[in-house]
Amino acid sequence: MALLQSHNLFLASSSPKIAPKQNGWRYKASLQNPVNYLQTRGISLPKTSSSSSTITKKPPQTMPATATDDKGADLLVTKLYTIAEVAADRAEMHAIIGEQRNNWNSLLLNSINSITLTASIMAGLSTISIGGDQGSPHFLAFKLSSAVLYTAVTGMMFLVNKIQPSQLAEEQRNATRLFKQLERSIRTTLDLYSTPTEMDVEEAMEKVLALDKAYPLPLLPGMLEKFPKKLEPTVWWPKLQLPKRRVVPHNMTNSIGNNEKSIRWNEEVEEGMRGLLKVLKEKDEDQYVWFGNLFVKINKCLAISGPSLAGLAAVGAGLIGTPALGQWPVLLAVMGGVLATAVNTLEHGFQIGMLLEMFRNCAGFYKKLGEEIELNLDESTEVEKRENVELFEMQMALQLGRRVSELKDFAPYASPSVKGDEFPGFAGKLF
Repeated sequence: MALLQSHNLFLASSSPKIAPKQNGWRYKASLQNPVNYLQTRGISLPKTSSSSSTITKKPPQTMPATATDDKGADLLVTKLYTIAEVAADRAEMHAIIGEQRNNWNSLLLNSINSITLTASIMAGLSTISIGGDQGSPHFLAFKLSSAVLYTAVTGMMFLVNKIQPSQLAEEQRNATRLFKQLERSIRTTLDLYSTPTEMDVEEAMEKVLALDKAYPLPLLPGMLEKFPKKLEPTVWWPKLQLPKRRVVPHNMTNSIGNNEKSIRWNEEVEEGMRGLLKVLKEKDEDQYVWFGNLFVKINKCLAISGPSLAGLAAVGAGLIGTPALGQWPVLLAVMGGVLATAVNTLEHGFQIGMLLEMFRNCAGFYKKLGEEIELNLDESTEVEKRENVELFEMQMALQLGRRVSELKDFAPYASPSVKGDEFPGFAGKLF
């Protein structure tokens, strides 16, 4: 009842009042505060909580986790771009130094041959007499000049044979190619995957350091051994690891990500890879190691013979005119110079050092392919963690210069009773 009374009073207080006017009625509206009006009448209303009277303090806003993740991803992308720039810079450095050392080979080859032939001609001219028993008036000048030139060219030959400029140039060419390949690989990773991982950064760093170790820039010291006792394949890669499974981009899921057959390793594929691995080790890699060791021996013989012949020619030029020895010193000086020129041309003109380095790198190339196959065929590795079999087969076939279907031809050689060297030809067709 009290509630009804208060409702009526509220309507009365807010209703318009009608007042008379001279020419008619005039409406006067007056609004009063209903709460104050009720309080004056002794009526109280129940108290309600007001949102405006109570101010609640909200906790401070924290940065979303996605923002932190974005910052971490941006940092990884920046690191990869930095490594890519370093790889590009290394490639440019090796290209410049390779061109320089190739020029060394050409200039030193021509200079040494010219000096040696000049000394040989001077040794012959020193014995030419001018009428009767009178010797050449220029005998002493020709003799000393020939001896000095032979001595100088002996030292030059020794130094050039020690550093092998043609081999140095080949090292730099290989390093240039591999650093460019690494740069392209990093940029491909950034193009395919918008969120690289820490493993990508570490792997790229390890590859740069492995290349620096395999192809050092310093000449002396730090240069690679030019006459090893046993030639080993060049290793320019770090320890291989299976790539981590990634979230495949949305536009690639239909072609790769959802195709279960594309990541399935079966017995047929494994047999083919085991046979290929055996042929790579027993034929391709062994062939280049054998050729490399053969050329090490040939190069070593030539490197010793050239300075030795030039040194004998210098001794012969110094002994020209000795009555007890007759014409033998002249013969030794002239023939020694000619033979030294021939040996030097054979060694550096045919670039035996470059061929040696090429064989070592080819052996390393096949060694790397073998390690990749072994890593995927390891019994301790789960099938799900292996590389995509279709992509892996395509990579192997392209690197060997073959079709993917030809890889099945290696399956019979996986048997222990069949030797890898029985395979007709070689696994690789490129070189």
